[in-house]
Amino acid sequence: MDKSEIPFLSASELARLIESREVSPVEATEAYLDRIDRVDGQLNSYIAVLKDHARASARQAEAEIAAGNYRGPLHGLPVAVKDQFYTAGMVTTGGSSILRDFVPEEDSTVMAKLNEAGAVLLGKLNMSEFAMADIYNHPYGTPRNPWDTTRNPGTSSSGSGAATAAFLCATSLGEDTGGSIRSPANFSGLVGLRPTYGRVSRFGVMGGSWSMDTVGPISRTVEDAAITFQAIAGHDPKDPYTLDMPVPDYRAALTGDISGLRVGVISERMDAPNLDPEMRSAVTSAIGTLGELGADAREVSIPLAPSAGALSMTLIGVEWSHLHRQTFEPNFEQLDRNNQIRFLTGLVIPAQAYNKAQKLRTMLREQVLAALEEVDVLCLPSGVGPAPPVESVPGVPSKEMALAGLNARISFTGPFNLANVPAISVPCGFTESGLPLGLQIVGKPFAEETLFRVAHAYEQTTDWHTRRPPI
Repeated sequence: MDKSEIPFLSASELARLIESREVSPVEATEAYLDRIDRVDGQLNSYIAVLKDHARASARQAEAEIAAGNYRGPLHGLPVAVKDQFYTAGMVTTGGSSILRDFVPEEDSTVMAKLNEAGAVLLGKLNMSEFAMADIYNHPYGTPRNPWDTTRNPGTSSSGSGAATAAFLCATSLGEDTGGSIRSPANFSGLVGLRPTYGRVSRFGVMGGSWSMDTVGPISRTVEDAAITFQAIAGHDPKDPYTLDMPVPDYRAALTGDISGLRVGVISERMDAPNLDPEMRSAVTSAIGTLGELGADAREVSIPLAPSAGALSMTLIGVEWSHLHRQTFEPNFEQLDRNNQIRFLTGLVIPAQAYNKAQKLRTMLREQVLAALEEVDVLCLPSGVGPAPPVESVPGVPSKEMALAGLNARISFTGPFNLANVPAISVPCGFTESGLPLGLQIVGKPFAEETLFRVAHAYEQTTDWHTRRPPI
């Protein structure tokens, strides 16, 4: 195989070729490093490319596989991770200049699991500073969308979206508090899974909201996401919030059969007045395709869904500000301007407001779970529309602008981080100008295999995931 074509294989295809020894981990790693050198200057998707480490890991994987010690589909596979996960002996910045020299002594659990699976770490990916939504200044370069480099690749796992979509890694990890996996998936034409709270360890992950942070895959296909998620899911004694329960075989769930599956279409999100018409049309068509595959689609109501943005940002703002207070106060001038405002706001939100948001969150969770009693999955857009221009970072110049922000992307992703249920975004079309659009599928707690099954069945009937960005 021509080495330059290796990065354009799906992670699953490449894994099969590595297992059969038709492609070596060293060849795959060099192919990705070459492409990163050629392309990433236009995207700023990486904060650090770990060439020596990647080459050493690839040589080790190649020797193990040659000796008959194949560990599984991530063995020898070149991957990258958001720079929010501790990597022992390697700088971990959290996307901030404040942590430019921070070197953890211990791996995060998800990194330890990737190492155990034999993955080859290519590097650490760019992100919004301290994983906090849109910012003005990226100290390691502004991440750009490979479908249109004037556009945002999605926040806060920006580099995970840009690098995976541009074929600069086989698959990647992101972190989702209020939509930071699903947004890059939507904006960059990828598959992104926010798992159930408690399914993946957060030990060694720079937190944002203790009650909503989750780690999950951002990948090019559903199968790629399934094998990536398989490697990191499971109980961890170092994270008391993880549940000690069996982890299913997620790739085995990709049967293509969704006959009789009940799909609930959330009316409050499909009828949202600010929903982009092309997004509405693409999601409506995707739901029609699920019907053609044998699913039974029906309308459901979640009355509090439109309030999810306000509830999410109230809770995240308080938890994020207090979690990082000792870091932010002495380094306030180094924070991005939007994060300065978020930090100060989070510190002064009254306890009564936080308490009220928690009560409303409980009500919203009850509404989501009640809807999931009637159906197997819920469907809605992954966001309000396609990727916006990089320059259109929202500020807070007025109350009206603040309210508009709360009614945007996070009002589509927020209901499910509040409810702590799994949600996946899968490509469902493109705008006339060539920007990706995403369908969001939501499931019952710990029913990620159902999400993979539905997303895969839809994916296999379309060609959205086969398209390449013009870079």
